[in-house]
Amino acid sequence: MKRLHVHVAVEDMTKSVSFYSTLFGAEPTVLKDDYAKWMLDDPRVNFAISNHMAVPGLDHLGIQTESGEELAEVAGRLKAAGETTRDQESATCCYAKSTKAWIADPQGVAWEAFLTTGDATVYGDDTTVAALSALSANAAPTNCCAPALAPKAKSSCC
Repeated sequence: MKRLHVHVAVEDMTKSVSFYSTLFGAEPTVLKDDYAKWMLDDPRVNFAISNHMAVPGLDHLGIQTESGEELAEVAGRLKAAGETTRDQESATCCYAKSTKAWIADPQGVAWEAFLTTGDATVYGDDTTVAALSALSANAAPTNCCAPALAPKAKSSCC
């Protein structure tokens, strides 16, 4: 069964962990000085925060899979969407090892499909992230997990 993934860049980890723990009614399942993750079942989401990004706010979205077959299915749909994708066979990010497929939607929002294959002792040492810049004009090679999203200009409408 797949799980929605949301990663938010934050400025203050302590305040953010307190806020989201209260919102979700649960403590993080992973808590580091620079990263926290809640694996929630209601709603079924992998919600993560970290302070590694230059701009606070939504960093990326994703679909976490539980098997190689599910990953192939979701990655295939990303590729069928007609946008450029980037595959990563052995990524280390967010204190986890995983296989990933990345894409940027037409607005430049980064999406990943991934299968976690193990734990890691470091936040990330992924050397292929610079190649993600091909996905989006907003991409930045300094972020371990996804292309950084530049803030959009605010409009006078909703």
